[in-house]
Amino acid sequence: MPKCVLVVDDDPTHRRILEETTKQFGYEVQSADGGEAALAALQAGNPGDISLVLLDLVMPGTDGMAVLSAMRSLPKKPPVIVQTTNGSIDAAIAAMRAGAVDFVVKPVSPERLEVSIKNALKIEALAGEISRMKATAEGKLGFSDLIASSEAMERVIEVGQRASSSNIPVLIEGESGVGKELIARAILGEGARKTKPFVTVNCGAIPENLVESILFGHERGAFTGSTDKRIGKFVEADGGTLFLDEIGELPLDAQVKMLRALQEGEIDPVGAKQSVKVDIRLISATNQNLIKAVQEGRFREDLYYRLNVFPIWVPPLRERLADVPELIRHFTARFAAEEGKRIDGIDAEAEAMLQRYSWPGNIRQLENAVFRAVVLADTPTLTVSEFPQIAAHVEGYAVTVPPAPAPKDPTPHIEGPVMLGQSPDTPQTIHVPSRNGKDSVGIPALSANGDIRSLEDVEADMIRLAFGRYRGRMTEIAKRLGIGRSTLYRKMREIGLEARPN
Repeated sequence: MPKCVLVVDDDPTHRRILEETTKQFGYEVQSADGGEAALAALQAGNPGDISLVLLDLVMPGTDGMAVLSAMRSLPKKPPVIVQTTNGSIDAAIAAMRAGAVDFVVKPVSPERLEVSIKNALKIEALAGEISRMKATAEGKLGFSDLIASSEAMERVIEVGQRASSSNIPVLIEGESGVGKELIARAILGEGARKTKPFVTVNCGAIPENLVESILFGHERGAFTGSTDKRIGKFVEADGGTLFLDEIGELPLDAQVKMLRALQEGEIDPVGAKQSVKVDIRLISATNQNLIKAVQEGRFREDLYYRLNVFPIWVPPLRERLADVPELIRHFTARFAAEEGKRIDGIDAEAEAMLQRYSWPGNIRQLENAVFRAVVLADTPTLTVSEFPQIAAHVEGYAVTVPPAPAPKDPTPHIEGPVMLGQSPDTPQTIHVPSRNGKDSVGIPALSANGDIRSLEDVEADMIRLAFGRYRGRMTEIAKRLGIGRSTLYRKMREIGLEARPN
């Protein structure tokens, strides 16, 4: 879905020009003829409907600075580009101190405006990513921070918000890579325990012989190697939330203790003489069909019903392809910043192709595909060429993965004579054309074993060549070689060449 730009200008002619220009860039456009109308548009609808504001500073009534001041109270503030005149640079600087990300001077060229809008949206994406990371780290991630444009995810968010207002056990189901942990963190972030611990346990990654110890803790000396006391994940999460990921991988022996912990609100650490009371909010997640696991005897039925009090199904990415464009922009901004590359976005053809792919690996696969594309990209816009593996599985696209370059042999293998300067590789022969241009004489540059000949040996051949070419005329030979006659005589004696009388 294209980004929406709000154009705010009291001049109807200039406003229409900005509207049409912005539409040509591929954005949706809303317009306002003054500050009051702009604030009304920003406060109406859902936060995030307007992605950017193009704001005139000089307007009657509520001017641009007043709009910037009022926007501080908005729950979600889009980036603002202010418009000014040549004589109002100081006002533009004041506006940027008040929160604007850029300014343009009227009348602005289409090229300058397009660059400014792209940069502002990139800043917005990076700021959004930083905000999400900070909120996740602080346990304040909410459902408004999730990237969800499809109806399927809107239903998930609605159900999740209802769960967040209660202490009810939640079971999040869905394929691997759909974002189950993010849903769990959003439930935490909007619940009463958001300031309390959030402890994550991947049940599939725990060695079977250590499950009870990691979950419930153990006393010192409870088993061989237990030199210290361990409190366990249930105690770590006391007062807060325990997130059990891949709960379907939990061994049957541990499931018995898990059931008692949930029913009684207390655990039995390994080797302990007394039970320990715990107060936790439990959220579980699985990519398995737990009903089938119960039927096959791999999962306790009573534990299943204890966990499955409030189920939330997160649909796979192929069932919510409307989320793909926004996810692409999110990952592109993040990885471009991490890699230090200027990537403005993705072209329409590549975006359409990615929306036609089934994404068996869900959001995790999309994230990795965008990461690879950003690394491969040589231009500011991602194209189909940066997604060869995806293109190979989408009908109508024939992009192949380029072969890896073969390792270069440090010792070149040259077939036939190669003239100096003709090849980037080491030449075998220094080519010296004759006077008539019909034949040539070659001086070897390589020895018989393939090594470069010494300068002394090549110099000797050059003297012999010059001696023959200029028929023993010593003055001419010395002149052409750029040396004195006495030096020439000496070098000729060294190589055993006898001078002819001139």
